[in-house]
Amino acid sequence: MRLKNKVCIISGGAKGIGATEARLFAQEGASVVIADILEKEGRLLVNSITETGANCCFVKLDVTSEDDWCAATTMAISEYHKIDVLVNNAGIYHKAPVDMTTSSDWDRVMSINATGVFMGTKAVIPAMKKAGGGSIVNSSSVAGLIGTAISSTYNASKGSVRFL
Repeated sequence: MRLKNKVCIISGGAKGIGATEARLFAQEGASVVIADILEKEGRLLVNSITETGANCCFVKLDVTSEDDWCAATTMAISEYHKIDVLVNNAGIYHKAPVDMTTSSDWDRVMSINATGVFMGTKAVIPAMKKAGGGSIVNSSSVAGLIGTAISSTYNASKGSVRFL
């Protein structure tokens, strides 16, 4: 069990890749905090994971909110007494060329995909320092290396994650 006694927060953990990560981390012995805006899906996943005997809980998290990040880290520490791992997984895809992308489209994608990663990282560092270290995994994409004209906003957001 590679993650035995580790406490892991997974943003965007209620479905897709995040849910797969949550299941795998729990199988590897971690206590998992599923952090997502999708409350119903997150709570169903928690029930599924805890039925296996693993430790898992849910916290509602909008990654664009510093207050939500503060609440998520506080809850993880209150429940499990530390934070060892953060997986910044939450993200959205936007498919449109630059000339068809509005400023609000750009702001929304960058806020979730890039700023959310920054805020999550910033929020957990004090707890990780107190625990003697930790790991932060930032999910990016090959699109952050090789841009395409049809998803320039997404490319820029994932490039930002790579450089953070």
